[in-house]
Amino acid sequence: MDLAINHSELSARVPAMPFLAADVGGTFARVALMQVPRGEGREPEVLAYRKLACADFAGLTELLQSFVDSDAGAGVRHCVLACAGHVRDDEVLNDNSPWPIHLAQLRQALALDDVAVLNDFEALGHALGNGPTGGSRRLCGPTVPSDGPVLVIGPGTGLGAAVRLPASAGGHVLATEAGQMDFAPGSIREREVLALLAPHGGYVAYERLVSGPGLLATYAALCALRGETPALATPGEVTAAAAACSDAQAVEAVQVFCASLGSFAGSLAMTFMATGGVYLAGGFLHSMFTLLEHSAFEERFLHGRSVRAFLSQVPVWVTEHGRHGVLGAAQWYLRRGVPGAVRQASTKR
Repeated sequence: MDLAINHSELSARVPAMPFLAADVGGTFARVALMQVPRGEGREPEVLAYRKLACADFAGLTELLQSFVDSDAGAGVRHCVLACAGHVRDDEVLNDNSPWPIHLAQLRQALALDDVAVLNDFEALGHALGNGPTGGSRRLCGPTVPSDGPVLVIGPGTGLGAAVRLPASAGGHVLATEAGQMDFAPGSIREREVLALLAPHGGYVAYERLVSGPGLLATYAALCALRGETPALATPGEVTAAAAACSDAQAVEAVQVFCASLGSFAGSLAMTFMATGGVYLAGGFLHSMFTLLEHSAFEERFLHGRSVRAFLSQVPVWVTEHGRHGVLGAAQWYLRRGVPGAVRQASTKR
C-alpha cells in the first residue's frame, strides 16, 4: 500500500507490545488485538479478532473489557478507536451510537496509557483504495480503476463516506459529513416518501433514507401511502421479503433505497472526481448484492448528459466491511498516532 509503514520510524513512537484496534458502529463493534509489524513495509498483524453486538454490552468499556479478558490478556496499554462521531472535550458525540463514549473513563477503566480516535470511514479509507480486495464484487463500471481519488461509502446504522486521495497527492484520507447532505428525490414516488417523512418541509438528510433505519422508514412510508399496516419490523426482514418478492412494499422500498444510493454515490463521485473508484462497504449491502445489481443504482449513479461519460469510467465495488476498519485504524495509528495524547478526526454519522 502507499501507506507502507516504516518500522524504524515507528519503533521510537509506538511500543512493540500488542495494542487494541476497535471499529465501533451503531450496531456492531469489531475489535482486534494488533501486533506492530516486524520489518519495514509490512502491515500490522491481527493476533485476535471478534465482531461483537453493541446491544449485548452496557457500554464501550464493558465491550472492550470482554475482549481483553477473552482474547488479549493483561498488558495491553494502547488503543485506537475508529467510530462514527466527533470528539468534543472528552466525549465522542454521535446520534447513532448505542451508548455514550467518554475517553477518560475508558482509559481509566481499562488502565490504558493512550486512546487515539479517528472516524470509522476514515479508517476504511486507509484500508481500501488500491484496487478491489478479495471480498469485493464489481457492481458497475470498468474492471480496472484509473489513478485518482477513491470513495468509500457505507449505509449501515447511519450513512458514512470518506475519500482517499491518490499516492501522488499524499494518500491522505478525508472524512466527510456527506450522509448529512439534503436528500434529493429522483422520482415522483421518492417525492411522496419525502413528503411523508417531512410533512411540513425542511431538512431531510440522505441517511434518513439511505441507511438500515432509512430502508425501514421508507418501507413504512410506502405502506402508509397504500393505507396498509407495515408487516416487517427490521431492515433485514425488508431485504429478505424483497428478495423473495413476498411483500410489494418491501420490493419498492429496496428499489427506492438502491436508486437513492446510486444518486448519492454518483454525486460524490462527481464532487471528488473519483476516478480511482467507489467502494460500497458493509455487510448490509454485501448481503443484498443481487437486489442492488438488478436495481436502478447504475442508471442513477450515471446521472445524465455530459457527466455520464465521466461516471461511466468510474468502477463501483461492493465490499464486505469485515476487518478493514480495524486494519485501517491500526495503519493510521502506527503512521500518525503518538502515545500519550488523544487523536481526533472530526465527523458525524
